[in-house]
Amino acid sequence: MDFLFNTNVQFFIAAYLVGGIPFGLLLAKKFAGVDIKSSGSGSIGATNVLRVVKETNPSLAKKLGIATLALDALKGVLVLAVAYFMGLSEATLWGIAVLAVIGHCFSPYLNFEGGKGVATGMGVMMFLLPMETLIALVVWAIAAKTIKISSLSSLTGVLALMIASFILHPEMAHAPALIIGFILFYKHIPNIIRIIKGEEKRVI
Repeated sequence: MDFLFNTNVQFFIAAYLVGGIPFGLLLAKKFAGVDIKSSGSGSIGATNVLRVVKETNPSLAKKLGIATLALDALKGVLVLAVAYFMGLSEATLWGIAVLAVIGHCFSPYLNFEGGKGVATGMGVMMFLLPMETLIALVVWAIAAKTIKISSLSSLTGVLALMIASFILHPEMAHAPALIIGFILFYKHIPNIIRIIKGEEKRVI
């Protein structure tokens, strides 16, 4: 058990546990009295919070959606920021980023189920690859405005970030970023299937 006293391991565990906090589920239950795990898409992310709460309280839905988005993004950044200011290595920071996303997508508090990971992924990427993430956000905004399919817009942004990282930082080890991208696409497989079938709902 000595490995638990290793600083890197402690941060990896913290990243996973903090990343797993289901803010969307908690906020929707506390302020709207609904269980988003059993409604809508069943996801714990901001999109499903907005979709489910909007049915009964549109104004509250927007507030809870924004709060969920912000908290899901910040929970990965929080552990990363502490590790960064403690002077931990870049490899450790990337490990923290990956585990924060894994925590959100496969939460230890929800029997290893969770959300799609986009907000948490973008949060950690903004910390580690700010320019690439800004490019991704611009691409996402354009896609969201034109396509109006939340999942497809998100995946387009993720793909843009991956491509931008190879162009802007060809020298970096891309494996951790690719792992995060793979997780996000994996969690969106049901959405991708619906997109192919033309059944994915548009955001109105």
